[in-house]
Amino acid sequence: MVARHEELYAQVVAHCRETALLTSIDALLGWDERCMLPSAGGDHRAEQMTLLAGLIHERQTALKLGDWLNELASGPLAADKESDAAANIRQLKYHYEKRTKLPKKLVEELARAAVRGQQIWQEARAKNDYQLFKPALAQMYALKREQAKAIGYTEHIYDALLDDYEQGERTRELTSVLAKLREQLVPLVSAIGASRHKPATTVLERTFPVAAQQQFGQEAARRIGFDFERGRLDVTAHPFCTTLGPGDIRLTTRYDEKFFNAGFFGILHEAGHGLYEQGLPRDQFGLPMAEAVSLGIHESQSRLWENLVGRSRPFWQHMFPAAQQAFPDALGNVSLDAFYAAVNDVQPSLIRVEADEATYNLHILIRFELEQALLTDDLRVDDLPQAWNEKYHNFLGIVPPNDADGVLQDIHWSAGLIGYFPTYTLGNLYSAQLYDQADKDLGGLGVMLARGEFAPLLEWLRTNIHRHGQRWSATELARRATKKPLDHAPLMTYLRSKYEPLYRL
Repeated sequence: MVARHEELYAQVVAHCRETALLTSIDALLGWDERCMLPSAGGDHRAEQMTLLAGLIHERQTALKLGDWLNELASGPLAADKESDAAANIRQLKYHYEKRTKLPKKLVEELARAAVRGQQIWQEARAKNDYQLFKPALAQMYALKREQAKAIGYTEHIYDALLDDYEQGERTRELTSVLAKLREQLVPLVSAIGASRHKPATTVLERTFPVAAQQQFGQEAARRIGFDFERGRLDVTAHPFCTTLGPGDIRLTTRYDEKFFNAGFFGILHEAGHGLYEQGLPRDQFGLPMAEAVSLGIHESQSRLWENLVGRSRPFWQHMFPAAQQAFPDALGNVSLDAFYAAVNDVQPSLIRVEADEATYNLHILIRFELEQALLTDDLRVDDLPQAWNEKYHNFLGIVPPNDADGVLQDIHWSAGLIGYFPTYTLGNLYSAQLYDQADKDLGGLGVMLARGEFAPLLEWLRTNIHRHGQRWSATELARRATKKPLDHAPLMTYLRSKYEPLYRL
């Protein structure tokens, strides 16, 4: 019996690893599309990726794979539910059953629409032309409704899509969590806005040569632990991290010579994603144990390194001399205190990826509400720009002057990533809780960061988060790491402890 199941499991592993090779080719084409592809190559790339999507779907829904997994799920290898084999069998079976509900034609149509949609979005944003993007957006939402209905749901249509990023999560639960956070966040943001003590942010708007930004950002990513022997850094329109294989993790960012934060914190954010990917078990390639458990946990890693580390005073105690050396004209006469206050400036802003920690989650709430309304047809695509602007006025007290800085600023909807946005806020919640526990376990992270000792924190994350892949659910993984359930209190405590002294609240 055991020998039979071991043989079946070996067949599953071989099948999944071959499929993973195809998905890595798809990822490479996706990276190239967003970093290198000439504008005239979009249609051909769409056909390439559509073909691959169909081939991958066929392998992921093969009848023999389902038969193997059904037999393994009730066998001895699945008995120890926390073992690598049991986790792989359980998660593969879950995803298999979900994928078999999707027709191959729909999977191909989604892939084609995503590639073409991203190409159109990029052009529309550059031209500030929402009308150009509108048909692609309408098509994508129609396809995502079809996907949600094929998968099925019991409460809200949004649940079916949210499950792609946060397995088992429900819209009503997220709505409750975000409402509690907003209840405490809005008064803090209001108090900061009313404060007379404002940092001088002009120090971030001097000239920062792109070549120096790239070199300094790459060195910062290397110092926190990103292995450039197994990764690289490139330029794109909208920053992302993608994994092509255990030894090939691609980071991207975008640079603005007149704004330091855009490039540098984009690199730290994506490096956080990359560190997670580099910390997953290499010997489990192609299997759930070598994949992130959820986008919320993934975002916890990026937001932890970007904000709790990268915007902390101890981090800049260590890195600011190097920053002054990299940008002598811009920062040579700037004090550490002035720079630290500037990178932690809080004010309502238009662009989500450049938002401060205090207002960032309000950007997410806006998108969370809008994409639900679009999915249920309570909001028409024609009316989206107006609805977007109204919510920005209501939530942040500002109105975008154009659609490029408004409804066209994010790539997610063009790529079909509907249900993704709330994972950013989940990531913020998880990041504060994880950092707080790591600080307690390691005996004071501030002193370590000020000395440039980032390895202890990375090793703590490797031990408690990265190496477990999809062994447990996201909530269970975080509970085991922090010894408590997910709670908004650590994030609010962290924000208050940082901003009350800075703004003398």
